[in-house]
Amino acid sequence: MEDIDNLLLPEINLETDDIIMNIAVRKDYSEIEDINERKEEFINDLKAFIEEFSQTEESLEFMRYYD
Repeated sequence: MEDIDNLLLPEINLETDDIIMNIAVRKDYSEIEDINERKEEFINDLKAFIEEFSQTEESLEFMRYYD
């Protein structure tokens, strides 16, 4: 399997007043022809990613930065 650092992955930078998030996307959404369905699939995957992260020890460690 090719090392993830050597792959050319599509990236997106999301920014609000409070958060800047840089995301590299590994999933290939090109099989979903309808762009609105593709967008919905990506948003659902993004929500699932955030929910999964919220349940990890890493999320607590990240918040401990503010202690």
